[in-house]
Amino acid sequence: NKPPCQACHEQQKTMNTATDTLVVMCTMPDSEAAHAVATTLVSEHLAACINITGPMTSIYHWEGQLEQATEHLLLIKTAAATYPQLETRLKALHPYEVPEILALPVTSGLASYLAWLGASVINSHSRN
Repeated sequence: NKPPCQACHEQQKTMNTATDTLVVMCTMPDSEAAHAVATTLVSEHLAACINITGPMTSIYHWEGQLEQATEHLLLIKTAAATYPQLETRLKALHPYEVPEILALPVTSGLASYLAWLGASVINSHSRN
């Protein structure tokens, strides 16, 4: 048996497979709505951290028309176990009839950040 590669070993100490972590993307109509929703979701421990980007331009079809809107994007970090509660709350808070709510799996990340994230949100293993 060969000893493990030192670089691989060091990477394993700082990176972790994170199949239980999600980044949820959600567009908001303006900065005020984005801040209000982000504050609520973090305060309620449905998200560990939310980045608000924008303004940005979105181009899409809605009710048969080509539309263009200025929006702000929320990048919501949460645990997969928390997602159902987050989605329900986000949909209730959101001003759009059909909000963009897309959950993307995180495949790896800094182990200490992922541990902090998991400890910061409600999930099936804590703070229900």
